[in-house]
Amino acid sequence: MSLRSLGLPDNVYSYLLEHSLREPEVLTALRKETAEHPAARMQISPEQGQFMRLLVELMGVRRAIEVGVFTGYSSLSVALAMPDDGKLLACDVNAEFTSIAKKYWERAGVSHKVELVLAPASETLQARISAGEAGSYDIAFIDADKGGYQAYYEHCLELLRPGGLILVDNVLWSGAVADPSDQGSDTQAIRKLNDHIHADQRVNVSMLPLGDGLYLARKR
Repeated sequence: MSLRSLGLPDNVYSYLLEHSLREPEVLTALRKETAEHPAARMQISPEQGQFMRLLVELMGVRRAIEVGVFTGYSSLSVALAMPDDGKLLACDVNAEFTSIAKKYWERAGVSHKVELVLAPASETLQARISAGEAGSYDIAFIDADKGGYQAYYEHCLELLRPGGLILVDNVLWSGAVADPSDQGSDTQAIRKLNDHIHADQRVNVSMLPLGDGLYLARKR
């Protein structure tokens, strides 16, 4: 995992942030608090959060899904960019991590936009499908346990409207996916999903070397 986009020399990365990043103060505060967390490397990079905010604005997103909340940087990024009546379904299983997220949602004045469900994400997503919500979401961001990636992708694809967008994080896995000697279970799960998305004719795709690798799949 990576807290910054892969492969950039320090001076180039600093230049990128200095000439691109416009980070709201509440996101800066959250990022600094999370940097002290033992699992800090689970947070997305600030340039990725800004890219996601721009996508939400460009698409006019009103209904979003997040699988894997952690301390809330990505969900806060999305919620800030949504209209006041926007709704984000936030799926996680860790009450301790998400308590930090809830604090910052409230501080930013977006907590009314976020529905946090603490349960296995596949169960939550399947329940929404069963409730008749298929085809009603605009965007989904997947950043959770890698072994569950393929199931999350399929559930989110069903929940998205045509033209909706799935974003999958960590698809380059610090370069491990391109290392044949790395046969770890997480690495293999990511490779499997990358192959699946690349071959999936239900979507148009682009993999970006942003953060730790971000796969975009737009539902046809």
